[in-house]
Amino acid sequence: MIEVNVERQDGILSAMVMGRIDGSNVMQFEESVKGAIEEGDRAVVLDMEHLTYISSAGLRAILMTAKLLQNRNAKFMLCSLSRSIREVFEVSGFDKIINIQPDRSQAIAAAAGS
Repeated sequence: MIEVNVERQDGILSAMVMGRIDGSNVMQFEESVKGAIEEGDRAVVLDMEHLTYISSAGLRAILMTAKLLQNRNAKFMLCSLSRSIREVFEVSGFDKIINIQPDRSQAIAAAAGS
């Protein structure tokens, strides 16, 4: 089960991701995030504090979101990854191509800066 709660402030979309992202719900996750992105958003922050599992399908959905935002010249970052979720990003090399911040406040500050 996956839940995505979004809020927007000053052109920064912040999405709290809760539950698991796997093959059974990756389309729901992708549609929730991409559907929330508006033309005027200059940054998107995915807060993964409450994410308990991510599959390769979930990694792909995050990569596709990153590419979509890169094409719009918008920033994209993740924050608050648990140790096990962070390891998945490190092993896959995604931590080298996606900005990962320690917590939500630092992610918002980084998104707002520039």
